[in-house]
Amino acid sequence: MKLPDSKNIKVQAGEFHPLFISAWLLCALFYFVQYALRSAPGVMVPELTAAWNLNALGLSSLLGMYFFTYAAFSLVAGASLDRYGAKWSVPAGIACLAVGTIMFGWGTVFEAELGRLLQGAGSAFAFVGAVYLAAHGFPARYLATAVGATQMFGMLGGSAGQFAVSPLIHGVVTWQNFWLYSGIAVAILAVVTFIATPQEENRKQVGTGTLMDMFAPYKIVLSNPQSYLCGFCAGLLFLPTTIGDMIWGVPMLQQGFGIEHATAVNRAAMVPMGWVFGAPILGYVADRMGQRKPVLIASAFAMLILAAAILYLPTTMLPPYIGGFLFGFASGAAMIPYAIIKEVNPDNVKGSATGAMNLLVFSLSAIAAPIAGWALQKISGGAALDMADFREWGLLGLAGIAVAIVLAFFLEETGSATPKTAPIIVGKPKIA
Repeated sequence: MKLPDSKNIKVQAGEFHPLFISAWLLCALFYFVQYALRSAPGVMVPELTAAWNLNALGLSSLLGMYFFTYAAFSLVAGASLDRYGAKWSVPAGIACLAVGTIMFGWGTVFEAELGRLLQGAGSAFAFVGAVYLAAHGFPARYLATAVGATQMFGMLGGSAGQFAVSPLIHGVVTWQNFWLYSGIAVAILAVVTFIATPQEENRKQVGTGTLMDMFAPYKIVLSNPQSYLCGFCAGLLFLPTTIGDMIWGVPMLQQGFGIEHATAVNRAAMVPMGWVFGAPILGYVADRMGQRKPVLIASAFAMLILAAAILYLPTTMLPPYIGGFLFGFASGAAMIPYAIIKEVNPDNVKGSATGAMNLLVFSLSAIAAPIAGWALQKISGGAALDMADFREWGLLGLAGIAVAIVLAFFLEETGSATPKTAPIIVGKPKIA
């Protein structure tokens, strides 16, 4: 079969497009890598605190800087994808991640802070770009499945950033060299992705107009109340993983449960490993049922029960590794609002819808990271953390999940089994 010209491809709705699917796979690899680099600091907390003389609040704030630029540049990523397509936008994001990765291991706190900011800015293009390419490569009936599969790559990276990075920096390379070598590998991925990603036919003549024109689609997305419900619901369901597990999971298992470091790393890695299976399976179930909300709400309830069990039941009640895996599996439902926000907004703002979604989701993570560090420090009174401290701290996460469940009931059902109405368009974006 002869494939279309990769330089300029006209996308036909309802069809599979092999070149876009190939580009989606590369962007999913980008998402895998950025998630691994996002979670890797969680297994080198002693090294980072010793190198930069940071307390819990200082370290949590430094690592949380990632989410500020991740959230802000999600808007840039979505707008640039809608205006310029993935050919230029995605490789630019990968290159930014490469520079930030190298800078994080450079040596000083200032360079680490700048590197973390660049990592967040570049990584913002990963998921937004992957969902954009999936929406162009797959028919709409497979969108939730493709979004779930994309998140599977990310959480597999998040898991690898814990169980694979820990033995690397404790016996193969120094933690500084880990960041240097990773940055070089990411730079190579940027070049490969630029070569492989097709140029869309309707992007050939785009390039004029003001900078504000590029952000015009957000007038539609951010004028839709459903967009905010999607963002805050998913954002609250993300927090137990992005903050609870990937930053404080290993310290909690070590200092709270009294587990030695290597075992704590492997057990913390089970949460993102659960996402690896939960995100695509729950997305598929939602597609198969033709309903989004029942899967989302039931999974969020499961998260609430499992989180409470992990924190408050005797440690012998849940077999090791199983509780974290099941919690991560249920957490995969946080990806369902990513499908909903695309379906409650017009087709011509797909990239901006995902960008706005990431802005809302990871703004919560950016705000929550320093608050989490401050709360732990406040609860412990500056003393060594113990299980009682983590249990009191965990009430914040449980409350967040409960609020997400309430918000989910107000989401519009957009599954294929629900009669469709045309999305409300507030204003028409000016496209140069």
